[in-house]
Amino acid sequence: MSRISEAFTRARKERRAAFIAYVTAGDPTLDRTVEVVQALRRGGADLVELGIPCSDPIADGPSNQAAAERALASGTTPRGVLETVAAIRSRGEDIPIVLFTYANPVLAYGVEEFARDARAAGADGVLFTDVPVEELELFGPALGAAGLDVVPLAAPTSSRERIKTAARRGRGFLYLVSRAGVTGARADLAPELEASIRTARKLTKLPVAVGFGISTPRQVARVARLAHGVVVGSAIVDRIAVVGDSDRLAEVVQTFVAPLARACRP
Repeated sequence: MSRISEAFTRARKERRAAFIAYVTAGDPTLDRTVEVVQALRRGGADLVELGIPCSDPIADGPSNQAAAERALASGTTPRGVLETVAAIRSRGEDIPIVLFTYANPVLAYGVEEFARDARAAGADGVLFTDVPVEELELFGPALGAAGLDVVPLAAPTSSRERIKTAARRGRGFLYLVSRAGVTGARADLAPELEASIRTARKLTKLPVAVGFGISTPRQVARVARLAHGVVVGSAIVDRIAVVGDSDRLAEVVQTFVAPLARACRP
């Protein structure tokens, strides 16, 4: 059983949803990213999505786009992100890490080489934001052979058949996008979200985690009653942007995510 599966199993046994936190690697620096991941774990995160910054993040809203720009400006590269994962593991952290990426950085790196190096560094899975389910076969075999879970995406507009296909070709969990559009904190959840979660749960045996636009403990609690996992990203990224490269950063992140993680409990 992978670390990802173990995290969802542990949450299920505790009768709660898993809390998943997203941050962009290299924002503000790769050294701070190590501290941030540790702070996320102390704050109650069960899994971490670690974004590989990309110059054209088409699925991301303003917060994550700005984070990618800051990370690239600080010299972050895909290889540097994998070295950061290794640094996190060298400190004894065993929290599951899913690399959140676009196709181009992996293709430029070389799919088989990326799979090998990501696994050697200690990553547990990869989530592609811009690869349709029909194209996952370009990446899945190499990543799977290396022991990495390929986390599939489903959108509110996905047909029942596409959700089934995504679930068959993916591992770890199904990431259900909460609403159409890009990432970013929202004041309200999409009105059709409850129905989307119920449909996805019927169509897959994978745990269903919901993200995009979830930013407050109240929103987390609402989603946690229906899904196996809840993802918060932009709201955390916004806090990192405010604090920046400061010795206070880890403390601020831990304090911010703690109530979000607690909201996953009934």
